[in-house]
Amino acid sequence: MNRSLSGKNVLITGGSRGIGLAIACRLAQEGANITIAAKTAEPNPKLPGTLYTAAAAIEAAGGQCLPIQVDIRDDVALQAAVNQSAEHFGGLDILVNNASAIHLTPTELTPMKRFDLMFGVNVRGTYASTQACLPHLRASGKAGRNPHVLNLSPPLNLNPSWFAPHVAYTMAKYGMSMCVLGHAREFKHLGIAVNALWPQTAIYTAAMQMIPGVLPEHCREPSIMADAAVQILQRTAQDPEGTGQFFIDEAVLRHAGITDFDVYATVPGSQTIQRDFFLD
Repeated sequence: MNRSLSGKNVLITGGSRGIGLAIACRLAQEGANITIAAKTAEPNPKLPGTLYTAAAAIEAAGGQCLPIQVDIRDDVALQAAVNQSAEHFGGLDILVNNASAIHLTPTELTPMKRFDLMFGVNVRGTYASTQACLPHLRASGKAGRNPHVLNLSPPLNLNPSWFAPHVAYTMAKYGMSMCVLGHAREFKHLGIAVNALWPQTAIYTAAMQMIPGVLPEHCREPSIMADAAVQILQRTAQDPEGTGQFFIDEAVLRHAGITDFDVYATVPGSQTIQRDFFLD
């Protein structure tokens, strides 16, 4: 692919750490302008990273960054953030729906407060963010700038084995994937590509470190997701496989000619890499 992301205006939800931040920094290296729309403005001892440390990392990677504190469950604040981003950078070309809440528990151990958080952030937040960005993405399409929505969500699979251990979380993540399924078809005539990206293996982030039994030597770094995102965002809605796709990071990179995946291992040389949720 020889299309460039230089000068593209990107909004990433929840990108103050982990995979979202890795994608932001990688797109900044490609010359994109980045808006981080996230809640964390003050340091959290359990989850390191804030809007402002993220902005510093993005700028160190060579990009411009606009950090905006926003809870994507607040419709008014969300729309204001989207409009501020578009005004600041002169438009919006790419939305990365990265913000997500996780609670891996069976039904009797899932408080409704946690259920509501996952549905509020994962499903409603993704839908609301896409809706808020749509006028700007439509304008990007009219200008021939190849607009794109990328949801960090898994391929849809109705095998009960993915539901039984954590019904609420699975429904919430699949809600993001159903947005891909519907919005790709709905927006294709506007030239807006809509796709999903999911890791083939466990990715070692601060959130993953809080899950019992996940060891760094069994994981890959978030950079593999970032490199895959760059490849996906250069496709178009008119490409045969450019929209409505559920991409897996390793498969995307293999298609791009990459064969050495040890460079992404959290512990180089590790012979045991754990497959991620939702993949056979």
